[in-house]
Amino acid sequence: MALDKDGKKKHSRPTFSGQQIFALEKTFEQTKYLAGPERARLAYSLGMTESQVKVWFQNRRTKWRKRHAAEMASAKKKHDSETEKLKESSDNEDDDEYNKPLDPNSDDEKITRLLKKHK
Repeated sequence: MALDKDGKKKHSRPTFSGQQIFALEKTFEQTKYLAGPERARLAYSLGMTESQVKVWFQNRRTKWRKRHAAEMASAKKKHDSETEKLKESSDNEDDDEYNKPLDPNSDDEKITRLLKKHK
């Protein structure tokens, strides 16, 4: 047991085995929250305390939320960028169409369409 500078017991961080982490991750894939009896069964089967399982799940949910939020932000940024590119190309096409001189022999429908865009 390690002691801190004041002679008090120092809390040590538990190290989980690969088998324990694998089982915790598999369970997390199936459910993000464990009820009391499920937590007790899992803790018992892995040789851990309920408190360790509870804290592991809390930490894992936090990690999952952060990763999910980052993925959503990245997808939104990509979507916004693609939307902006489409808008710019659409604006340029409209400008090109709008800036072309009108042919006096062109049909009235084209003129009407261009006037509607201008409004």
